[in-house]
Amino acid sequence: MNRKKLVVLSGAGVSAESGIRTFRDSNGLWENHDVMEVASPEGWRKNRALVLEFYNQRRKQARECQPNEAHRALARLEEYLDVQIITQNVDDLHERAGSTNVLHLHGELNKAQSSVDPKLIYPMDNWEIKEGDQCEKGSQLRPFIVWFGEAVPMMVPAMKIAAQADFFLVLGTSMQVYPAASLIDYVPRSAAKFLIDPAKPEFSLPNDLTFIQKKATEGMTVFTQLILEKIKIDG
Repeated sequence: MNRKKLVVLSGAGVSAESGIRTFRDSNGLWENHDVMEVASPEGWRKNRALVLEFYNQRRKQARECQPNEAHRALARLEEYLDVQIITQNVDDLHERAGSTNVLHLHGELNKAQSSVDPKLIYPMDNWEIKEGDQCEKGSQLRPFIVWFGEAVPMMVPAMKIAAQADFFLVLGTSMQVYPAASLIDYVPRSAAKFLIDPAKPEFSLPNDLTFIQKKATEGMTVFTQLILEKIKIDG
């Protein structure tokens, strides 16, 4: 029997409860840096050493953080549902919690990328990319991160996944970061839609969306109860 498909769009609010900060916590500053200095092609060209060190520190910090109950709750739901996570986060906390189907929209912190051939991507065993570390074509390695102003190549696969959803959950993201926020437009009308966020969005919520006004960890407890009950009723 085919299991129902739960598609989750996760964002910074999930990682924040594990201690990973985001630039949106600091009025556009990310660890005291203007985001365009450390998260744009222009910043890379201007000060490569600064960008490398910035992501080395983010990588080191992320490796010291642990998955929280929201991550673990999503992993447990794979027992009942076909769960596909589309995340805006670059950490690997979903994977470490046990989720097996995770698509990273904005890249992955634990991978390096060629600065001349974006198809050359390398897993990292340590937390540092140093100046002089090169890809097989002889160019400097850069963080495998989608920076501001760059294309988001995983958007097309993400759209296809969203279009298959029986249930669609938005977790820990404001729904104001594009193009990721547009994914809900590809979800079938028949799908049940949910939003978990501690703050009510400034925009009007669709009538067919269930809003759970809680942090990610608390909200996932409520969501799990709702979704398991719905499966039982439908099943």
